[in-house]
Amino acid sequence: MTDALPPGWVLTTLGEVFEIVGGATPSTSEPSFWGGDIPWLTPDDLASHDGIEVASGRRSITVAGYDSASTHFLPQGAVLFSSRAPIGYAAIAAQPLCTNQGFKSLIPPEGVDSRYVYWYLRHATPAIREMGSGTTFKEMSKKRMASVPFVLAPRVEQQRIVAAIEEQFSRLDAADASLSAAELRCQAVVKSILVGAVPDDPPPAWRMTTVGEAGVTGLGRQRSPKYHSGLNMKPYLRVANVFEDRIDASDVMEMHFDEAEFEKYRLEAGDVLLNEGQSPEWLGRPAIYRDDPTDVAFTNSLIRFVPGPDVTSEWALLVFRRHMHAGRFMQESRITTNIAHLALGRFRSVEFPIPPLEVQGAMVASTRSALDSVARILNQIRSAAVRVSALRRSVLAEAFTGRLVSRSPVDESASVMLEGIGAGA
Repeated sequence: MTDALPPGWVLTTLGEVFEIVGGATPSTSEPSFWGGDIPWLTPDDLASHDGIEVASGRRSITVAGYDSASTHFLPQGAVLFSSRAPIGYAAIAAQPLCTNQGFKSLIPPEGVDSRYVYWYLRHATPAIREMGSGTTFKEMSKKRMASVPFVLAPRVEQQRIVAAIEEQFSRLDAADASLSAAELRCQAVVKSILVGAVPDDPPPAWRMTTVGEAGVTGLGRQRSPKYHSGLNMKPYLRVANVFEDRIDASDVMEMHFDEAEFEKYRLEAGDVLLNEGQSPEWLGRPAIYRDDPTDVAFTNSLIRFVPGPDVTSEWALLVFRRHMHAGRFMQESRITTNIAHLALGRFRSVEFPIPPLEVQGAMVASTRSALDSVARILNQIRSAAVRVSALRRSVLAEAFTGRLVSRSPVDESASVMLEGIGAGA
């Protein structure tokens, strides 16, 4: 976790420097414990938190709730650190507050800068996660947290380090914001290309029909606990495997089929699969099955479209991607518990333009070329974002090995500060 340290620095442990404080949850069945004036946080409150300091979470507790549980007031300046589910969320308390049992928070002594501690924990999080124990999920006990190595720099140097880190991170934040904006613009261009690829008013030489007349459609086999085992287990694709223009075969499940059923639901190369149930904006997300994985069926969370003789699979994919991005499938959906569903009958009634086969090929090729150009730009943007992330790690590594800022010869050694902390314990 550390390299050789410069003069005046000390390698110690969190337990030698900080008071480590856990939290607790008052009974959720007692209304009088909740909705008071005491801020109370869980790791989930930090999951979407943007900023170094935090003042409150989604919930608060009353004095009665505080007295009922073994939670503790953390003073302003305490450094919150989630110790499970997951390990590694960090923030500084902007005011006195409490947490649940998902934290092992640090109360800095006099002379240890809270922001220095925050950034050190950000730097050390990967190593701390490796120290966690547990089977269902990893957790850091108070004892393990106390044993985490901690690099203590001289007091004034801590402040210089914090200033240097935050200056560098502000530049990296600006780079990330620019890259995110560029990625959004690329995604908008992709949407524009796909929506414009199939004209709303097709030429006279085209045949305008419906999905149901353009090919054969059907739902897959319904899943059931009775099929979870059997003598003829076969792989099948489900919603989690079908992405836009891509099938992910990394998590293919199996269930029992008799031979006749498997033949009925067995996919053939060139079949187009669409999500029957999905979040509204991704309803009807399509991909072509290209015989990978081989010898596989599909479930009734997917719709299969088998193109007719005057429709290519690639053209069908393009039409369906156009309909998804234009919100056409969403217009035919029904929504239950935040999931949109595309009924097979309504899907069959959706319009489907059919140009001559040579036109299909030319339009698919030109659209693919345009999308490939945007994809190359997106790959460059995402590669740059990876480099920015690597630079963040590098800045922190430099900071806590003494290489980010120069040391002043008048800085008091951290060993003197550590002796004072020990004497005051």
